[in-house]
Amino acid sequence: MHLHRETQRPWQWAVSGALAGAVNGLFGAGGGMVLVPLLLGWVGVEEKAAFACSTAIILPLCLVSAGVYWLRGALDPLAALPYLLGGLAGGWLGGRLFRRIPAAPLRRVFALFLLYGGVRYLL
Repeated sequence: MHLHRETQRPWQWAVSGALAGAVNGLFGAGGGMVLVPLLLGWVGVEEKAAFACSTAIILPLCLVSAGVYWLRGALDPLAALPYLLGGLAGGWLGGRLFRRIPAAPLRRVFALFLLYGGVRYLL
């Protein structure tokens, strides 16, 4: 898996991460929806590597966002616990299946989630 094109610049990594972090902080999620297209189209990361990198990058972004929400009194960790447990199980399963699923179906499923989320927020 190749991570970067030779023409890419380190500032592109920082800008991509900053945009993903800003979206994640503003909306409480969604940094990966911004990050994957940036990694694919702007930075030049291969598809499967972009999905994997996004997952690794989103974890610290989510921790920072959750910490800010918690410090400002907007997060009840006990209310989030059932979702965390389900998310851990889903994350484990998705990680196990990742190598077995070709990039094209992953791209289509990702696009469907983006489309669903966009339509849902518009309505």
